Amino acid sequence: MVKAKEPNVTKGKRRAGQTVGYLRVSALDQKELRQLEGMALDKRFVDKASGKDMHRPQLQQLTEYVRDGDTVVCHAMDRLARNLDDLRKIVLGFTDRGVHVRFEKENLTFTGQDSPMSHLLLSVMGAFAQFERDLIRERQREGITLAKLREGAYTGRKHSLSPTQAEELRRRVATGESKTALASELGISRQTLYRYAAGPGAEKKAAVS
Repeated sequence: MVKAKEPNVTKGKRRAGQTVGYLRVSALDQKELRQLEGMALDKRFVDKASGKDMHRPQLQQLTEYVRDGDTVVCHAMDRLARNLDDLRKIVLGFTDRGVHVRFEKENLTFTGQDSPMSHLLLSVMGAFAQFERDLIRERQREGITLAKLREGAYTGRKHSLSPTQAEELRRRVATGESKTALASELGISRQTLYRYAAGPGAEKKAAVS
């Protein structure tokens, strides 16, 4: 009599104490692997999305995957969350379940057995990272504003024509002048030139397009 083969009771189980990487990139073409390059990871989760909130598919899968004794590794605090409130919620959510969280850039690890000083460091470092991001955004806004003040310096700037220029444009188009040459002379695109040439109704569109 052939003995029935016993089921593989270990199938589907996973090794405890895994090191799991979480990577987040804001743009689809960023080299996310550089964030934890050279690090031995049992599994990694990569979100190609903004970190403005906690609604990220790979972060959700990471949360469901990790178990007591695992360690979540992030390159930096701002890769896990973009604001202090979310950072604290995510870290404490992991550590309350026995999952450690390690940030490579800041050289900090949170285990759930942390001292009051560790909790203070989490708040201070998280607040500093948020302040640094806000400062960079403010400088970018200031740079764009200054560029707009310089004629043509800002690539998103749209040139518009005065009523007199628009009338002259239509006259010259009617005489058969090259539209490409006219657009170049006036610093507008051919599409904008066609709108001005179509008449006052389309002219308003050209001014705001």
